[in-house]
Formats: sequence, structure tokens, C-alpha cells
Amino acid sequence: MNRWIAIAVGGALGTLARYALGSLIGSRLTSRFPLGTLIINISGSFVLGFFLTLAGEKIHLPMHWRLAVSVGFVGAYTTFSTFEYETFKLLEKGNGFGGLLNIAVSLMLGFLAVWGGIASARSIEARFKTDVSAATESSHVEIVGAPQASSRRGAANTSLESRHANKGMRAHESSAVSE
Repeated sequence: MNRWIAIAVGGALGTLARYALGSLIGSRLTSRFPLGTLIINISGSFVLGFFLTLAGEKIHLPMHWRLAVSVGFVGAYTTFSTFEYETFKLLEKGNGFGGLLNIAVSLMLGFLAVWGGIASARSIEARFKTDVSAATESSHVEIVGAPQASSRRGAANTSLESRHANKGMRAHESSAVSE
């Protein structure tokens, strides 16, 4: 699959998820505080921390999948520009406390959510260490730290293709955090 198509598909799904969750929150909770944006940004922070840790430390997925989720889905799902706009509107309307609260809560909870995602991904290592050779053979997924099959495909996981995918993901990890 072309990396641009993977990002576009991930972005389309992230946009739909953002709209659905934002609509659900807006219909259930009426508040002057931008709670929908806060929840979307916090959950997106968790997903990004969890996925990039899982994909970078535990399971080596093809670069296209990494880009589809981190750049496409999470990039479209999270709403930094909306956060900035809503904060400005709170301040503009004279609600300085609400604006500063939005900044503080978003930054603190966003950081905690990324940390929680990373910790969650690292805690499930044991689940992926069982019967790895069959999964590696059939789906071309490498489990980091797990015993590898001595087959030709197991050896291919350390090939130039695998190293290139990992290097490419590291280059895109920092861009996945910004919009």
C-alpha cells in the first residue's frame, strides 16, 4: 500500500472518530468549557503514546501501518488548532480562568495520557512473547525481544527493509505529535 494512501485512510477514519465522539459529548454534556475537545485531545494523546511505544518497542509493523495510525488517524483525530481557538475565545469573552484552566488541564492531562499510553504498551510485553514464531511467519510481524523462528522470513526481519521501516518511523514520530 502506498504510504500516502495509508495516511489518507487513517486520516479519514480519525476525522470520523473525532466528529462522532465530539457530537456524542456535545449532545450529552452541555458546558461552556470545551470538554469535547479536551476529551478528544487526551484520548488522542493516550492512543499516540500507546501505539508508537507498541509499534516501536514491541511489534515492528510496516511503516505504512505506523504512518496510517500515528500521522493519519491521530493527526486527524486530535484537535490542537481547535484547542487554541477555544482557549482564545474563552479569554476574549473575559473568562480568563476558563482559558487558563483549559491550557493547564489540557497540558497536564495530555502529558499524563501519553505517559499512560506508553506505560500500557510496555506492560503488555508478556502477552506477545507466546507463540511468536507462528505470528511472525504468517503476518510478517516481528515481536521485539521474543524468540524468532530460524526460518528465512525470521532472518528477513533484520534485513534492510525492516531497518528502513524502523528508521522511517523514527523520522515520522516527532511529526505525528504536531498537526
